[in-house]
Amino acid sequence: MRWMLFLALLASPALFGAGPEDEAAVRDLVAKYVAAREERDPKAIEALFTEDADQLVSTGEWRFGRPTLVKGMLGSSASRPGDRTITVDRVRFLGEDVALADGPYIIAGTGGQAERRMFASFTMQRVDGQWRIAAIRNMLPTK
Repeated sequence: MRWMLFLALLASPALFGAGPEDEAAVRDLVAKYVAAREERDPKAIEALFTEDADQLVSTGEWRFGRPTLVKGMLGSSASRPGDRTITVDRVRFLGEDVALADGPYIIAGTGGQAERRMFASFTMQRVDGQWRIAAIRNMLPTK
């Protein structure tokens, strides 16, 4: 029984040093990502990611590295216009410098396109004291 308690305590985010300010920073990073995508600002988008970041989009395309991510994001924003909304439902810390942020991702339909409802999962990494996006997984829910 003591071992189970010990293991549970080891898995506690408090022991990893992740506190409310870290959760707020992770949530803020997702908001900055949405804003940079809406503004179609390549420099702002690029600054949010780790150098080796990757993104798996709902079409199955897998993008590797910041230049490819930025190009793909700007391209998909142009081909699928609409207001993007990502609501972070849950933040979970896997360590002091690694977090997951998950929630619904909605692209409001414009120009006759239907609204797209997806799910986004972000892997965040603290690099040089700053939270950055290391990976994004966009998924279409089953029907």
